[in-house]
Amino acid sequence: MTRGKQKIEAQKKNAEKNQKSKGSQFEHRAVALKVTCSICKAQLANQNQLNDHYSAKHPKEKPPSNSE
Repeated sequence: MTRGKQKIEAQKKNAEKNQKSKGSQFEHRAVALKVTCSICKAQLANQNQLNDHYSAKHPKEKPPSNSE
């Protein structure tokens, strides 16, 4: 077991290590969401979700092609 200054330094080091590894959910979300609806600007993960979104939210409009 460590005592005194070693213990405090070890606790600080562990706290920094644990803090850095968490990251932000907003950063991960921005990376995952790549497709955007041109009408309402909703962000979706892939083309299939975009097609489902158009059929549910914008039934009168046609979804854009896969080439975007």
